[in-house]
Amino acid sequence: MTRAEKARRILAILDALYPDPPIPLDHEDPFTLLVAVLLSAQTTDERVNRVTPGLFARAKTPEAMSRLGVDEILAEIRSCGLAPAKARNIKALSEILVRDHAGRVPADLDALEALPGVGHKTASVVMIQAFGIPAFPVDTHIHRLAARWGLSDGRSVEKTERDLKAVFPPETWARVHLKMIYFGREHCPARGHDLASCPICGWAASKRRMQEEARAGGGGPASRKALAKEPAAAGRPKAAARKTAAKGRKKSAARKKRTGPAARGTPRRRS
Repeated sequence: MTRAEKARRILAILDALYPDPPIPLDHEDPFTLLVAVLLSAQTTDERVNRVTPGLFARAKTPEAMSRLGVDEILAEIRSCGLAPAKARNIKALSEILVRDHAGRVPADLDALEALPGVGHKTASVVMIQAFGIPAFPVDTHIHRLAARWGLSDGRSVEKTERDLKAVFPPETWARVHLKMIYFGREHCPARGHDLASCPICGWAASKRRMQEEARAGGGGPASRKALAKEPAAAGRPKAAARKTAAKGRKKSAARKKRTGPAARGTPRRRS
């Protein structure tokens, strides 16, 4: 099965499981989405959604946010991870939006990435969710799923983004991005996952991938069954390897004994 064929089958499963998935971060417009996505780094969406109502009650436009002090912003978002740095970035990007963009969030990927604290993934989310411009945000969860499903070699997030864009049509990127996030949370966790019984991993993941994750401690009965079918030479325990090496040394010593001086006869002494 080619990657493109696999992607079509995966999309059909995701569409059936999640017909109309909501954007998990609460927001009202591009600016509130930008702030919410920035806050979501190393923080759950649930926590962000508990924090943003208080913050946006005080300021939900770049102009209003730029007038708040960093300490005032920090007081509202303190429970988020990396809160001090995020407070500084929210203040700084709000000032830049007012000064350089007429108080509006630019619908341009490069301009978004130039804002303090806004990386490629955050900018891509804003582009696709706020402006409907095709982009494929890839976080660590989507990166993991793409590797498990054999849609990418998983060497880097950037490579995964290129690979996913190559197998999914641009008009599907927004919904595939969201549906992969929901699927990862509900069916495909990072640790202790039984790939063999997963609705997608069960047929999309390679046997090698199943065996690797089973050896790493993940998986249930089905994954352990896949591991049991692994050739004995692969992943052989160190104790077995030492035993084999010892047998080899014994055989070598036996051969030397058979072909040594005693076996050839005692050489004549020279006069």
